[in-house]
Amino acid sequence: LRTRDRERKLLKKVQQALTRVESGEYGYCEETGEPIGIPRLLARPTATLSLEAQQRREMKQKMFGD
Repeated sequence: LRTRDRERKLLKKVQQALTRVESGEYGYCEETGEPIGIPRLLARPTATLSLEAQQRREMKQKMFGD
């Protein structure tokens, strides 16, 4: 059951990435609009945030529990 949930979530992320490819937004950070960077996209093709933006988000979550 957990595997199926993970697969559904991954499929949704892949579909969203394909939509971003079609619209020309793929590879750009949703928060800053800056390029995400090839190494990050190679490691995580569904990434929507740059490494720095992701780190900031994780820090906020740790500090504020969002």
